[in-house]
Amino acid sequence: MDELRALRSLARAMGVHTRYTDGLGRRVTVAPETLARVCAALGAPVTYPGDAPDALRAHRAAKRRHPPLVPPVLVAWDGALPPIALPVPGPVHVELQLEDGAVVPLDTSGPDIRVMRSLPFGYHRLAVEGAGRHETCTVIAAPVQAWRRPESHRSWGVGAHLAALRSTRSRSLGDLRDLEALCRWVGRQGGDLVTVLPLGPTFNSEWPEPSPYAPVSRLFWSELILDLGDAHRPASVTGTLDVTRADAEVRSALAAEPVPVASLLDEELLRYARFRGAQVRLGRNWRDWPARARAGTLEPDHVDPEEVRFHLVAQTLVRQQLHDLRERLAHDGIRLGLDLAVGVHPDGYDPWSRQDLFGLGMSVGAPPDGGFPSGQDWGFSPVLPDASRAEGHRYLAACIALQVGLAGVLRVDHVMAWTRLYWIPHGFGLHEGTYVSYPAEELFAILTLESNRHGCEVVGENLGTVPAEIGEALPRHRIWGMYLAQFQASEDPHVSPPTTADVALVGTHDTPTFVEWLTGGDIAERVHYGLLAEAAVPSVRTERARATRRLARRLGRRGNEPQALFAALLDWLGRSDSPLVIPWLEDFWLEGARVNLPGTRSSERPNWQRPMRLLLDDVFTDREIDALLRHLHGARNPA
Repeated sequence: MDELRALRSLARAMGVHTRYTDGLGRRVTVAPETLARVCAALGAPVTYPGDAPDALRAHRAAKRRHPPLVPPVLVAWDGALPPIALPVPGPVHVELQLEDGAVVPLDTSGPDIRVMRSLPFGYHRLAVEGAGRHETCTVIAAPVQAWRRPESHRSWGVGAHLAALRSTRSRSLGDLRDLEALCRWVGRQGGDLVTVLPLGPTFNSEWPEPSPYAPVSRLFWSELILDLGDAHRPASVTGTLDVTRADAEVRSALAAEPVPVASLLDEELLRYARFRGAQVRLGRNWRDWPARARAGTLEPDHVDPEEVRFHLVAQTLVRQQLHDLRERLAHDGIRLGLDLAVGVHPDGYDPWSRQDLFGLGMSVGAPPDGGFPSGQDWGFSPVLPDASRAEGHRYLAACIALQVGLAGVLRVDHVMAWTRLYWIPHGFGLHEGTYVSYPAEELFAILTLESNRHGCEVVGENLGTVPAEIGEALPRHRIWGMYLAQFQASEDPHVSPPTTADVALVGTHDTPTFVEWLTGGDIAERVHYGLLAEAAVPSVRTERARATRRLARRLGRRGNEPQALFAALLDWLGRSDSPLVIPWLEDFWLEGARVNLPGTRSSERPNWQRPMRLLLDDVFTDREIDALLRHLHGARNPA
């Protein structure tokens, strides 16, 4: 067989796309070198494209010799498990054990395995034994639809970056007391939601990484958000937020705290704390550690005991504070909106503790599109689809459960990852990656199951290049999409209003602020950081001017009056059919600088390090902001 044809056949068999359409509408044929590297990361014995014929033959032979008795994961929508074809001739022993330990009788008298009753929602285990083999399968029994509050609602809230919240009482970063103050203020204005960016732990010293989208782990919380109580000391901030300084404040406050006994019984937390302790002794990059530590076995001399103590104490406290905060807010009808980050820092705990689950040598990103003509590299390693299926997606389920256990609304970052992710081999150009498919049905089942278990509504971040499968899946599973007014004006000549299927937004953490977008102030910055070619600037400015005119015309305002245009936009969105309107807090005072520029790193641009220009004390007493919110509330509740 021809080498290239064999390589493409192997890639397709492993879920690797050999062709795709990028965000600029160009049809891309993936290079052989990319296919070989991605197939190798997925486990194929391929170093060069020339290895493909032998690898393909081995792959097919393994399928013939050892066809699976049962798939690694099955979904029972609304508790109904479809019949499963008997995998081998002769007697087969089958047992279905429910999550609570009960065993469900199965009918194997016909050609199929049949469950004779509806399954309770949960994660169950199907065991099949026959022809001298024994295999197990995770059965996810889940409701088709995500949870929603009963009856229809027309509510609103605001979005913010917690670290940037500042008041006269604040220390170096905003904390949970600042967050509660913001929630209470929104509640008094008639809103019922404050959404924040991911609250996972970050690297805060020795080349700090303040991005909430590059957490050390998706299984734990940031210690920097702790309310330090009696140990709290207000701190002034000039220019940028300093996570290293904030880290020192928390460590000083917790220096005398004893280790909670319960934390020593939590195996995952203890392992996480020891990993952080090993990074103090051995360095942050665990791939450079001694062999045993790198492979997951930490000796006592590998670990700094004080660092272990700190993280055991901090995680126990932050869990309790978050739980207590949710209880207080829920009592008054106020919800937190949280964000499930799509990835985790490659130096983090999750890739070290679950090395078989992550595709090393790969980064996740996005191919070229209109916003980023060169493409994007988000810097984290992808989860391997087959490895995740083999463990019944336990890791992803744990990540989701952590968030929905606290949130009233969960935003799933880059929900397109449920169907496919763009992988870039290390050392390759941003345009030289390709997509890898993911088991969308199984992942949506986990999402709807956890949503219903915890009473949490779900929003999928479906901005950018969205495959048709996502457009179909979100309404089927009663997951809201996202309507961004600026994007709509750029793409739709009529600037159609949001429908009941989408949460309506004015700006996000990844977009220019409202006034930046109106004036085109973000365009020069994109050129400065190499994200936009100078030659493309005239056409980009022309398109932006067209979009701003469309929006202004739709709102019956002039584009050179940002404050009036913003007020009219709030009114227009508020009167729309969208179930939830969430403007970005800083747009209420026409903040001129965005909090983050995608495609740049914090080492080259101070992403995530800009404090809010207004203190919360001033925000809460500002008459113009108060009038805007009352106007939005009135539009949402015209009666």
